[in-house]
Parts: sequence; structure tokens; C-alpha cells
Amino acid sequence: MGDRYNILSQMEHLQSKYMGTGHPDTTKFEWATNQQRDTYASLMGHYDLTNYLAIGENESKARIKFNLLEKMLQPCGPPPEKKTED
Repeated sequence: MGDRYNILSQMEHLQSKYMGTGHPDTTKFEWATNQQRDTYASLMGHYDLTNYLAIGENESKARIKFNLLEKMLQPCGPPPEKKTED
């Protein structure tokens, strides 16, 4: 029983420390948004991947980075409307 509590407390610690790890109340939209942002950040952070995209899209590297930054604002579109309980 002690091991299980220890693992759960470690998971809670990671979930509170890192936004992208999610938690039981994470919605599908929030999860998808985190995945997209992580992907765009990785593409921007790896020089070779940025070069690959620039060649494939026939754009400058600066334009590719700018486009990726813009996509990070709302990578999955506007958030869905929250359901209110009346």
C-alpha cells in the first residue's frame, strides 16, 4: 500500500510541476493543445527540423519560426464553450 501511495504522490507532484503532463480533469481540448504546442516548440528548437520545414515550404527560416509562434497561440482553434450546470 505504501508503494502505491508513493507513486500517486509522485504523479501529483509531476502534474503540478509540469503543465503538459495533465491531470484527471484535463479535457481532450487541453490535452490536444498541449501536444500541439510541444510539437511546435520542438520544431522551433531543433535547427535541422526548422531547416527541413523551410526547404519543404520554400520559406525562410525566420518566416517558419514566426509561423510556428503564431500557431502556438491557438493551435487547435478557439476553445469549446464550457457547459454550465443550471
